[in-house]
Amino acid sequence: MWVERIDDAIAAAEQREKERQQGERVRPPTPDWVIELGIGVGSPPIEVHVGGCYAAGKRRRAIIREQALAALADGIRACIHCRPDTELGVLG
Repeated sequence: MWVERIDDAIAAAEQREKERQQGERVRPPTPDWVIELGIGVGSPPIEVHVGGCYAAGKRRRAIIREQALAALADGIRACIHCRPDTELGVLG
């Protein structure tokens, strides 16, 4: 009886590891730049972040470098944690 339980536990652990590895393979790459959007439909963007910033909210959209530069030039604030303005070479 114990051997069967141990075998089941090993099989479950192997399945979880296989699923984790598959998830890593199919996960999309982290974007270089992210713009955080305001609350509500049609609200303006509120902050620019570096792609992997932990402080970026859930309402965000990946953008390219030129869009990040344009957003900062339009007065959208830069995240104080990841400092995308410094990464982009924009002087405050």
